Amino acid sequence: MTAVLTPPVPSPAAGPRAAARSPRAAWRDRWPLLPLVATVLLPALPYGTSGGGGPADVASGIAVLVCVGRLLYLRQRPLSAGAALVLGLPAVGFAVATVTAADPAAALPGLGRYLQVFVLVPAAVFLLLRDACGFRIVAGALVLLAVVQGVAGVHQYVTGTGASYMGEDIRAVGTFGPSDIMGMATVVAYGLLAAAACALRTPGSAPAWLRPSAAVLAVALVVPLTLSFSRGVWIATAAAVLVALALSGRRQALTSLAVLGAAGVVLVGGFGIGSEMIGDRAASVTRVTSTPDRSVSDRYAMWSAAGAMWRERPATGVGLKGFPDHRDGRASIGLSSGSDTAGAGQEFRRQALLSPHNMYLLVLGEQGLFGLTALVGSWAAILAGAVRRLWLARSRAHAALDCGLVAVALMTWQSVNFLYADIGGPTTVLSGVVLGLAAWWALAEPDRVSGA
Repeated sequence: MTAVLTPPVPSPAAGPRAAARSPRAAWRDRWPLLPLVATVLLPALPYGTSGGGGPADVASGIAVLVCVGRLLYLRQRPLSAGAALVLGLPAVGFAVATVTAADPAAALPGLGRYLQVFVLVPAAVFLLLRDACGFRIVAGALVLLAVVQGVAGVHQYVTGTGASYMGEDIRAVGTFGPSDIMGMATVVAYGLLAAAACALRTPGSAPAWLRPSAAVLAVALVVPLTLSFSRGVWIATAAAVLVALALSGRRQALTSLAVLGAAGVVLVGGFGIGSEMIGDRAASVTRVTSTPDRSVSDRYAMWSAAGAMWRERPATGVGLKGFPDHRDGRASIGLSSGSDTAGAGQEFRRQALLSPHNMYLLVLGEQGLFGLTALVGSWAAILAGAVRRLWLARSRAHAALDCGLVAVALMTWQSVNFLYADIGGPTTVLSGVVLGLAAWWALAEPDRVSGA
């Protein structure tokens, strides 16, 4: 494994040419990243919720086509055997769940969506990233998206133009609207983790202002994340931050925790930013078995329904996109007909509950043990590989340690957040980008991961 993390030594003849690369050569290397950057940024554009793909989905399709075109033009071997196995394994589970569904034709749209998010987009990210610089460009786009959405969310809270929460239009949802209340929280969490990782392990070649700027951004993004009132996102972000701190070193972890604690005291205690509502929302996490609120009760009812679907067809589940059709016959009578949404420019409406808000239970109910094993096995391999490579890279002062921290933090966040959420909405495609970034760090060839 030592060889895996040792940067290749450039030949003396290659050094001057590499240093004197023309802007045209640099553009030729980086332009394939444009559809990936567009995929990250375009979810911020509001579009109709009637269904169908949004601008980010179109951009992700272009990224896949660019990737295929480059492979055909350059005639390169697309993936190593290990990477192909890990990235392609979920497709087997999706195909089996589609074929064995009661109505395979109805499951085909689900097959396309799952292949897009969990196979094609991660593979495109993996293949289009040539080096650590490309990784940082995509991660920087996540931070930019988080800042834009965070500013919009704080403005909504301050001006009372956000989504409805406890009778007031104060919930920060950014441009995603009340029909996708976790959209802003998700992208802010991505950006916060990317900025925090950069602050913990700033590249050696970076300008001096980058580290303090990244630290300030990470702390500032805590505000809109808090004002989203999304408990699952809070838990996932806290878990990812703790993992990143643990892997960055004891001294740095203690210092960072002290800074975060002081920032929390100032923001909530000193300025009183939503302190009462935030405290009540945080306390509700511990009341899930005594006096849970309506959203928690509905979630438990849908979790129970997903479990009932799995018990009926434990091997292959009820089929992709089958949860809504099988929900009512298996959910308890306590399940409400939908959730109330209003505010942020939208009139009051009832939003149907079409998923269990737990990705693992959704996959278990719709794809059975076979599909869950394939999907979670792929994710576990990526996360374990990313942590292992980061751990070994630390001891060798690897030049791309910041990329490793970003990859591990984002993959940890995604794994924990899927306990409280599933796919749906314009930010769904970003899950594929995150998986691709983590897979690149965990599985890419040594010469692609090495570099300043």
